Parts: sequence; C-alpha cells; structure tokens
Amino acid sequence: MLSYDVAVTISQNKNSSLVLALDVGTSSVRAALYDAQGNRVEGTEIKLERTLTATKDGGAEINADDAVAQVAEAIDAVLSRSPSLAEKIDLAATSCFWHSLVGVDERGNAVTPVLGWADTRAAIVIDELKNLFDENETHKRTGCCLHASYLPAKLLWLKREDESVFNSAVRWLSFAEFLTLKFFGDDTASVSMASASGLFDTRKQIWDEEFIEKLGIKTSTLPPIADTNKTFSNLKNEYAVRWSALKNVVWYPAIGDGAANNIGAGCAAKNKAALMIGTSGAMRVLWRGEPPAALPPSLWCYRASHEIVVCGGALSDGGGLYHWMKKSLRLEGTDDELEDRIAQMPPDSHGLTVLPFWAGERSTGWHSDATGAVLGLMAHTEPIEILCAAMESVAYRFKLIADALFEITSPQEIIASGGALRESPVWTQMIANVSGVALKLSDTREASSRGAVLLALEKSGKITGIADAPVPTGQVFEPDMSRHSLYQSALQRHKEFYKLLIDK
Repeated sequence: MLSYDVAVTISQNKNSSLVLALDVGTSSVRAALYDAQGNRVEGTEIKLERTLTATKDGGAEINADDAVAQVAEAIDAVLSRSPSLAEKIDLAATSCFWHSLVGVDERGNAVTPVLGWADTRAAIVIDELKNLFDENETHKRTGCCLHASYLPAKLLWLKREDESVFNSAVRWLSFAEFLTLKFFGDDTASVSMASASGLFDTRKQIWDEEFIEKLGIKTSTLPPIADTNKTFSNLKNEYAVRWSALKNVVWYPAIGDGAANNIGAGCAAKNKAALMIGTSGAMRVLWRGEPPAALPPSLWCYRASHEIVVCGGALSDGGGLYHWMKKSLRLEGTDDELEDRIAQMPPDSHGLTVLPFWAGERSTGWHSDATGAVLGLMAHTEPIEILCAAMESVAYRFKLIADALFEITSPQEIIASGGALRESPVWTQMIANVSGVALKLSDTREASSRGAVLLALEKSGKITGIADAPVPTGQVFEPDMSRHSLYQSALQRHKEFYKLLIDK
C-alpha cells in the first residue's frame, strides 16, 4: 500500500541541498527528503508496506528482486512528488534491516530468497556450531552469539539443506549490498552491516578468520568492507535514465536500522539508552569509541560506523505479539478501548506468566528454538488478561536487557520510540513501572531514516556531529514505584519459569 502526505513544504532555506533517505525494513520501505540540518521535508514521506513470507518450518523470507523493485518504487514516488525538490538532492542515505542473507551468482542474480532475522530454520545447526566454536571467544570477537539470526548459522544450514544451491552462490550478501549491487554494480559492505552478521571481528573490523576457516567459506564469497570514505556513484544506466535527478548524487553505504534509530532519536552517547518497540523490539546504547572490554553474554555489540559502536539486546516479539494476541484471541473493541481495560488492571492481577517467544528468543538467552508459552490459565481467565500478561512479559524481558546494559554503561535516561509505544501509552507506562526508570517518548518520527541522514551529513561535513542536531522530546512517563514493587515478584516468577522451560 502506498501512502503519503498531501502538502509539500520546506521549513528551511529553499535553496539548500536535500538528502534522499531510504529506510528499508522488514515490514515496510520508506523514503523521504531531508534538509541539510536533518529535518524531514514535510509531505515527502512515502511508505510501502510489506511482509516477509513466513513458512511452516520457521522461515521468514522475501524475493530478492521484488524487494529491490519495492525500494525503486519508493524512490520513484518521492521524486515524482516534486521535480523541483528532486533537483536539490545531493546526498542519499540508507537505513537497512540487519541480519539478512542472500546468495548471488556470477551474474549478480539472487540464487536464494533474502532470509530475514526472524528466520529460525538454522536453529537445527546451532549445536553443531557450538561443537565447532568456543562461543565465549567468538562472542568477544564478533559481538554476536551463535544464533539462527546470524550468518554462521544461516550459511551452515543452507549448506546442509541444499549443497547445490549453496555452491551456486559466488557471493553472500545482506540485502543492503544486494541493493547497491543492483543500483551501482558495487556490493561493498559497510562496517555497520557487516558488524551484525556474526562473521565480523568488530575490534579488527575485518571478516573473522576462524569462522571463514572452519565453515569452509572463501573470503572471496564475502563482500569487501567499505573504508571510511566509501560512497557510491554512477548509477547503472537503467536507473540513471529512470532517475535523472540522481545522476550526480553521492550515496553513502547503508547503516543498520538499530544504530540509525539510536542516532535519529538523539541517543548518541553513553548516558542515553534507546528503547524501540515496533514489530520486534530492542534496547541499545551507542557511543563513539571502542567495544566494551567485557560484553555480557546476554547482549550484542555492533557498529554504526568505523568510529561508533552500539550495544544492546533485542526481542523478536514486540508489537507483532500484541497484534497476534488481539487477532488470535478475537479481542473485540478498538485499541483505545483495550488500552482502557488494561490500564484498570492492577499489576500481575491475572496470575499468568507469559514467555514471549512466538518468534524464538534472541536476548537474553539466545535460544533460537524457543517457543512461546502462557502459564497459569484457569477457567475464569479472560482473553484481555492474556494480552495484558503478554505486554507485561515484554516489559520483563526489557528489564533484564536494561540490567545487563547497566553492567557496561550508565545511561541516565531512556528514550522510547517505535509505533507500538507511540500507539500505546499504557504499554509505555507499564515498561516504566517494571523498569523503575522514567521513559521519554521521542517526538521524532522515522528515527531510523533521520539517523542515517545525520550520519551522512556528518561524513559529508554538512553538520559538525550527529549529537549536535536538536531532538524534540515528547511525553515523559515516570515510574509508579508502588506498581514497580508489585512487578518484582511477577518478574521473579517469570525468571523461574524461563529457567525451567527455556534455559534448561
């Protein structure tokens, strides 16, 4: 579905240059124009919705060529809105979803679908990987655990699943590199995209030698790593003709959407943590410097650039679980009506415990094959109570991530963003109550797009630094400490069931 605003206005100098921003996610592709100060030009945002195909065996995939076509369609729509604005574009910045994989042949054609982060089919090879590698050591080097989301598991699973298809690939790329291969004939990977692959040494900033050797992967099948000054130009003729206004535009390599979200939400220093809940969820701290000397096993560590690291934890189930519950439990009423009913419930009054692993577990235990559970059901349990318990369970998981983050950094505030939190003040307040820390709901829309733009503007010298751009702050949710106290016993019960059923 294509959607956009009606009016097109520029709040800044009409003669200033513009940035084309692409936000390539798993559930949508967005495009918009930004000015040279990192402000979105009103009325230029385009959104194309999509879903990855879910297979019965745990797959989450999308046709690679269809995905490229959708990005191109979003660019078409932005440029067609106003030719006079299109002529002012001199930079392009991209935020792209992490942890994807697509194999391409010698002609640059995809030989596999794009496998997304939620694809859990590689869970069956995790034990084999753990026999091959010392996970403590690989976690120190790559910042990633041995998990189905990451490339070591995906590659080994593909090799075991269909060796002929595996051998037909001459290059293994994330979708970000596949996109630039199609647009420019260049599949160079940014440090940011490579850092979330599980195959990358985040300290040396090179492909990890042990993984390459023991998995039998040729270095030549992995994309070259971009240097600090890397940009793309010279669109392929097909696209240069299609987008004449972009012929001389400088395109920066894509950065991971999580890192971009932190930057765009104004969380670009150790004293601020970003909490984001969309379809999935994450809590992250980003700073200019080196990875922590000791990274807790429950967390990951990636990069936004050569100089900027980002550490945190991620949940596979966030807003997606809410919508699954509402649909599957056939809850009647609008979201606002459901909110009102949940707001009236005392903490943990239902007595239920939910383990929110409908799409497997990432943080904190990294059990790829984990499944969801609802415990404590009784004849009088109502569907709305199950939904409330599920929302509380997501809050508990974020509390555990926050505790781990506080081992390596000391954020003084948490900035919240994402559609699920923006649409649910009750859920935002619930997370504040569980954590015991105030949440500031960011007023910045499309934080991932904005973050990619700000980093591109910094690299181009148009702004002095990503932390200098002002960020509006919205409503503040102060924790109710009486409710916080009540949630502590529920959290302890949650941890006990987790230990019994998941972390055996």
